[in-house]
Amino acid sequence: MAPARFSILTPVYETPAPVLWKMLESVRRQSFGDWEFCLVDDASPSSRVRKMLDRVATEDPRVRVFHRPENGGIVAASNDALELAEGEFIVLLDHDDQLHPDALRLVDAAIGDDEEVDYVYTDEDKIDESGHHAGPFLKPDWSPERMRAQMYTCHLSVFRRALVDEVGGFDADFEGAQDWDLVLRTTEQARKVAHVPRVLYHWRSIATSAAAGEDVKPWAFEAGKRAVQAHCERIGLEARVERDVEDQGVYHLEPQLSREPAVSIVIPTNGQRREVRYEDIVLVENCVRSIVAASTYSNYEILVVVDAGTPGAVVEELYDLAGDRLKIVDFDRPFNFSDKINAGAVLAEGDHLVLLNDDIEVATPDWLERMAMYSQLDGVGAVGARLLLEDGRLQHGGVNFERGLPGHPYYGWPGDAAGYANNLKVTRNLLAVTGACLMTPRDLFEEVGGLSLTFPINYNDVDYCLKLREIGRRVVFEADVTMLHFESSSRSSAVSEWEMLKLRARWSALTDPDPYSNPHLHAEMPTPFSAFDWARRRPRLPSFRRPPGEVVA
Repeated sequence: MAPARFSILTPVYETPAPVLWKMLESVRRQSFGDWEFCLVDDASPSSRVRKMLDRVATEDPRVRVFHRPENGGIVAASNDALELAEGEFIVLLDHDDQLHPDALRLVDAAIGDDEEVDYVYTDEDKIDESGHHAGPFLKPDWSPERMRAQMYTCHLSVFRRALVDEVGGFDADFEGAQDWDLVLRTTEQARKVAHVPRVLYHWRSIATSAAAGEDVKPWAFEAGKRAVQAHCERIGLEARVERDVEDQGVYHLEPQLSREPAVSIVIPTNGQRREVRYEDIVLVENCVRSIVAASTYSNYEILVVVDAGTPGAVVEELYDLAGDRLKIVDFDRPFNFSDKINAGAVLAEGDHLVLLNDDIEVATPDWLERMAMYSQLDGVGAVGARLLLEDGRLQHGGVNFERGLPGHPYYGWPGDAAGYANNLKVTRNLLAVTGACLMTPRDLFEEVGGLSLTFPINYNDVDYCLKLREIGRRVVFEADVTMLHFESSSRSSAVSEWEMLKLRARWSALTDPDPYSNPHLHAEMPTPFSAFDWARRRPRLPSFRRPPGEVVA
């Protein structure tokens, strides 16, 4: 007899009877029947749990039950369940949660016949003791950078069994965050990761559940920190992991660079003046002054690409500010932002380039360390930052796409806003970030031909990021870098129709839909009712017999 497609692993410990029953029923009522159910009772004190589990095992040969002689914790119980499992894929289900009736069917469809899919995850929501659903988490496709800042895949998680065995199963060193650790270790080696953008898992929020908050299981959040730290050390990411002081489940990487790679900052300008903070200033002077005064990084040069009409006094002031770090690049051709950036990049000597508008001001002293931490990471092509307007509102928190066109979904929000699902607090992958402040490896810049001259004003930065995506590189929004952006000081922010048509014609295959958004989001916010637009229900399937005398809510 062939092994089952899915082995569902569920450690059980003193689960309230109504909750345990609903969890069991959610498996029995799956519309996809090729599963086995591996239940491990972690020495629950009451006999009620044993009786319920043994009863369902007698009713369905697909159910396997093991009773631990002593309590060992969730890792020990999970590994016992893994020992029982014979299926091709491992499905993690907590003892107080529920699966949507079509969960396994839709996961199976996502895997199909693709033998390289090693990990699958779905969207989720929370369910209270009365069965009311709330808090849908509508997730992006696979985002390695986000996974270090937030255990976002969480439920439902499905792993290829062979890979789980290869990495050694659940690790007791990360009790409480053993699932996050397992995701990190498996995805370091996974050939493909699939996402099913449907709410297929219902995480029950009760007094004893981690969904209820940090006070219930504080050690789990500390274990998560250690799991991410171990992951960083395995892949050579030079960072120290710290938890967010305000939001549980949000983590930050503090740079611990062993060396400072050379960075070349390219700033195009015409020496324009503008009133900032009620003072008339030269924008490029303010920009360079902030770099020199605020930056804690030492190994950088500044290339200012100046138009022919730039006042000589401005150039003199720049030399006074930056000294030997400064290179002036003369530009006497008709205005083309891409051409100006490329002209500066040709003369750059750094390993990494920073594209920087002259209306930017440094607000995070270690901005170069943080961006270089990612830019030198294997697989990363570009790194962007959080940009705030002069009044403190958000200008850029990443670029998303709808119908093939880019936008700034949180534009104008408070500068300290978290965004939906902490999108503005966690470092994450996107298709594009703004070129107003963007770091990229110089060799990749040269490989893809720099900025395209066919986008002389708008979308050259988006086009560049998509060229990187096309060759398999990731784009990172580094949420922990904040810069001030005195937006559109040097030119109009209007976008022409021809620019939109050209961008969409060139890149719609990559951008529509946006893999780092979700079909049920609009401008990175849930659309009404879409999270609960579930698959059509199948005819009611047989359920387990309820234990005599049990009252099930």
